[in-house]
Amino acid sequence: MDRKKPKWPYFLLGDLLLAAVAVGLIFAGGLDRNREIHGRKDTAGTREEEMTQASEAAGEELAEAATPTADAVPEAFFPHSTDTTDPSRLITTTEIIENDAVLSDGTFEPWYDISFGDPAEYTDVDGIVTFRGDPFRSSPVYGTASLKEYAIEGVWSAQTGGLTYQNASWSGSGWTGQPLIERWPKSVRTHMNMYDWAREKDELVEVIYACMDGYVYFLDLESGEPTRDSLYLGWTFKGAGALDPRGYPILYLGAGYDSNEGTSRAFIINLLDCSVMYTFGNDDPWSWRGHLSFFDASALVDAASDTLIYPGENGLLYLIHLGTQYDAQAGTLSINPDRFVRWRYNGVRSDASSFWLGMEDSPAIYDGYLFIADNGANLMCLDLNTLKLVWVQDILDDSNSTPVLSVEHGKLYLYVSTSFHLGWRSTTSATVPIWKIDAQTGEIVWQTDYECYSEEGVSGGVQSTVALGQNNLSDFIYVTVSRTGEMNDGVLTCLSKRTGQVMWEHKAVYAWSSPVCVYNEDGSGVVLYCTCGGRMYMLDGYTGEELSTFDLSDGAIEASPAIYNNRVVIGTRACKIWGLELK
Repeated sequence: MDRKKPKWPYFLLGDLLLAAVAVGLIFAGGLDRNREIHGRKDTAGTREEEMTQASEAAGEELAEAATPTADAVPEAFFPHSTDTTDPSRLITTTEIIENDAVLSDGTFEPWYDISFGDPAEYTDVDGIVTFRGDPFRSSPVYGTASLKEYAIEGVWSAQTGGLTYQNASWSGSGWTGQPLIERWPKSVRTHMNMYDWAREKDELVEVIYACMDGYVYFLDLESGEPTRDSLYLGWTFKGAGALDPRGYPILYLGAGYDSNEGTSRAFIINLLDCSVMYTFGNDDPWSWRGHLSFFDASALVDAASDTLIYPGENGLLYLIHLGTQYDAQAGTLSINPDRFVRWRYNGVRSDASSFWLGMEDSPAIYDGYLFIADNGANLMCLDLNTLKLVWVQDILDDSNSTPVLSVEHGKLYLYVSTSFHLGWRSTTSATVPIWKIDAQTGEIVWQTDYECYSEEGVSGGVQSTVALGQNNLSDFIYVTVSRTGEMNDGVLTCLSKRTGQVMWEHKAVYAWSSPVCVYNEDGSGVVLYCTCGGRMYMLDGYTGEELSTFDLSDGAIEASPAIYNNRVVIGTRACKIWGLELK
C-alpha cells in the first residue's frame, strides 16, 4: 500500500496532540500500529484501567485541548463559497421544476422554511428510522450496550431470497442495506396488519428490512419471528429506506434496479396495511441522466413543513409536500402531495460515459442546508429554501460515501470519502482520499490518502460511510477502505479527527459495510464492522485490538448493521438476516 503523507493545517496544539495520543497508546497496551492484531488479551477492567492511565499520562489539560467538544449544533453557521469552492467551477446548470413546469426565473418559494437542528431531536421514536440514524448520519445505534464478555453471539436468523432481471442477479441484502428498527406503541399496533401475537405482545420492537429479492421483511427483534406477512413489491432494494420520524406508520423506500415489474421507482408505503400510497421517479422525463430511475439514498422528512427530501441516482433531488393526515386513535392514514419539486443540475465533467450525474448516497442536513456527494465527483452544499448551490468541492471520483456532519469546538465539519471508478482516473490504481471538510465553506481541512485498486463492476476505495467516534472515542473517526494493499484486502482505519493521522489499522478482507461505534453506559466504546469475507469484527475503539469475531455466512456482507441496545441486525448476500447479541 502506497500511502501518502496526510495533509493538515498546523495548529498550535497539533504536535502536543500527537504526543498525547502517542503516550496514550503506549499506556493502552503498547500498540505498534504496524503489528498484526491477534485477539483479546486482557479483561474489560484492565482495558479501562489502562485507558485511565493513558489519559492521566497525557495530562488533563492536553486531553481537553485535543478532544473535540460534543456540542450538538455549531455556535454560528453562515455557509458561503470561497474562490476554490465556487459552484461555477464544477456545476454548469441548475434548474427547478415544480409540478412539471420549469421555474423560468429560478426563484423557488418554499411552502415553509425547512430547518433541521440538533440531530438528537430529529425523532422521538425508539429505534433507527433512517440510514445512520439521523440527519447528521452520525450513528445507527439506539440506546447503550452492556458489554461484559466483549463477545458476539448469534441469536436468530431469517431466510431471504434473490431476484433476477435480464442478466442481473441480486441476492440477500446488499449495499447499503441497513435495516430499520422501531418500537411501535401497542395503540399503533392495534391498527396494523400484524399477526395477533405481535399486536398483543406487551413490548414489540419490529425490524423492517427491504432486501434485494423484492421483499420487505417484518421481524420481531427479540426472536426473529415474522410479525406479519412479508411485503412483495418486486424490485431490488439496496438502500436502507426510511421511516417517518414523527412516529407515523410510513415507510419511504427506493428501488435500486429495474425488474420484470418495470422501471425502478420510489415508494411511500402505509405500514398500517402495507399498501402503496404513492410512487414517483420512475422513468422521470426531467432527468438529464436518461431513463435511469434508481434510488439507493435514505430519505429525510422535515416534520414542521411535512416535506419529504429524497435524492435520486437519476440526478434529481425531490422535495414533496406530503399533505399527511394521520389519526392514531382511529387508525387512519393518508397523504395528498400538492407541491412536487425537482432540482436538477449538470456538471462540467458530466457526459454519457464518465463522471455521471446522480446521487447514490444519502443527504446530511443541518439548518436549511443539504450536503451530498454525487456520482460525478461533486460534494455539494445546497440551500433547501432557495434551491441554490452554496459551495461545491471537487472530490475526484464517483462517491458512494454519505457525508457525516460533526460539531467540534463550535464549528461544523464534514467527513467524507470516495471510491475508485475503474477507468475514470486510472485503469490500474488510484489515490482515494478521506477528507475533513469545513461545512461552512467546503474547503479541505485535511486529507489522508490510500492507494486503492478496482476491477470491472467492483470498485475499491471507500464505499462505506464514516463512523464518528463519540464519548471516549471522540478523538477519532473510523473508515473502511477496500481493495488497498492487495486487490481483495482492506483496512478499517482509525484517524485523528484533528489531524487525519492514522492511529491504527485493522487488516482483513475488504469491506463495503459501514463501521458502527457502540458504547456502554460509562461511555467506553467498541467498533463493529463487517467484511465481504462474511465476518463481523468487534475491536477496541481506542487501540484497535481485536476483541471478538463472528462468521455470519459463506457469502459477502455488504449491508450495514443497525443496533438496538445490545441487539445487532445485519443481512448478508447469502440470503440471511441475522440477529446477534453483544455480550
